[in-house]
Amino acid sequence: MTNCRLCGSAGMASVVDLGATPPCERFLTAAQLDEPEATYPLHLRVCTECWLAQLPPLITPEETFTEYAYFSSFSTSWVEHARRFVEGALPRIDRATPFVVEVASNDGYLLQHVVERGIRCLGVEPSANVGQAARDKGVPTVTEFLGPDTAAAIRAEHGPADLVVANNVYAHIPDVLGFTQGLRTLVADDGWVSIEVQHLLTLIELNQYDTIYHEHFQYYTVESARRALATGGLTVTDVELLPTHGGSIRLWARPEAVAGGPSARMTDVLAREKAAGLHELSGYTEFAERVARVRLDLLHFLIEAARAGKTVVGYGAPGKGNTLLNHCGIRPDLLAYTVDRNPYKHGRFTPGTRIPVLPPDRIDADRPDYVLVLPWNLRAELTAQLSYVDEWGGKLVFPVPSLEIVEPRLANVEVTS
Repeated sequence: MTNCRLCGSAGMASVVDLGATPPCERFLTAAQLDEPEATYPLHLRVCTECWLAQLPPLITPEETFTEYAYFSSFSTSWVEHARRFVEGALPRIDRATPFVVEVASNDGYLLQHVVERGIRCLGVEPSANVGQAARDKGVPTVTEFLGPDTAAAIRAEHGPADLVVANNVYAHIPDVLGFTQGLRTLVADDGWVSIEVQHLLTLIELNQYDTIYHEHFQYYTVESARRALATGGLTVTDVELLPTHGGSIRLWARPEAVAGGPSARMTDVLAREKAAGLHELSGYTEFAERVARVRLDLLHFLIEAARAGKTVVGYGAPGKGNTLLNHCGIRPDLLAYTVDRNPYKHGRFTPGTRIPVLPPDRIDADRPDYVLVLPWNLRAELTAQLSYVDEWGGKLVFPVPSLEIVEPRLANVEVTS
C-alpha cells in the first residue's frame, strides 16, 4: 500500500502484520481440500495524515459478497439489537409517510421490523443468496452494490430516503469516497444517515485483532469517520457507543446544510480517542506486541491440553475466528472441529486451517473438555446456548482480549474488559 485511500497521503505506518491468510468467509467444500488455496497479506496500516486505519484492497467486494456465507438472523441478539434500533430511530423522522433504506441489508434482519410497522422501505444487498432470504420474509430488496450511479438510480425510482441505515458495511468497501457519495445521494436533504461500525478505540484497547480481515478495508475512529463522511457532504452530529462486535460506534450524520453542531457525547468520544493517542502515532505503537501475547497464550493452552489428552472443539465459525485460527496456525490436531448454527457452513472447512464445521449438536454428543468460543463478541448469547456444557464439567475458553477459561455458569459473572 502506497497511498491512503481517503486523503491520498503517502504517510502510512504499520499497526500490525498478521502474515497472509485466505479471505475469511471462503469456507471450503470437501472437494476443495486437495486444491490450491489463495492467501493474501493481512497487514493493517494507519494514515499519519487523516488517521484512517486500512488494509490494501487485495480482494474485491464482488469476490466476497456476490454470494455470502453470513446470515445476520442466525444471531438472536443481533436481531433484537436491530429491533431496538428501529424503535429508537423512527422518532427522528418527521414524516407522515417515511421511507427507510438500508444498505447491505443482508437477510432482512433489520428491515423486517420496519415492514412490521407498515413503513415503506428498501434493502440494498449485493449478495444474491442472502438478499433472496430477505425477500422471502417480505422485505423489498434489490441486489446491488452501492455507488454513485446505483444510488442515483434507486433515488430516481423510489425517491429520497428519510433514513439511510448502513450497519457494518462502511468498513467493507474499498471505494470509501464513491460509497459515501452514494449515501448522500440516497438520503433526503433533511434526512438522516445512521452508520454502525466497529470502533478502532476498542479494537486497540482490547486486543481485538481477530476482527482484522480482508472484508474490512477500513477501521474507524469517530475522527476518521467524520473526515470520510465529509467527503460526500455529510456531517456527523452525534455518536453512540455500542457493545456490539466487542465495541462499536453508531454515527448519526446529516447533509451539511442542516446538520448543526456536534453533540456533547460526540465531543466526549473524540476526547477519549485523542487521550488514547489515536489521533497521532503513539496510540498504535504497542498493539503488535499485545497481539503476539494473545497468540502465544492461546497456543500454549491448546498444546498443553493436547499433551494432557484433553479434547478441545470450537463454537462458531465467524470471520474473526478465521483470522485468529490462521494467525495462530491452529489445525485440527489442536482444535478437532468447530460448530455453527448456520447450515450453509455445515460439512465445509475453515479457510486456511481446514477445520471441519459441524452442526451444534455434535458438542452434546462428544462432550469435549473445552469449548473455544470464536465469536467472543456474542458472549452472553453463546454462554446461554452452551450452558449444558456444565453437565459433564466442560469449560468455555475465550481467547480475546486475553485468555480466559471459565465454567459456563460463571462465564457472564465478570466479563473481562
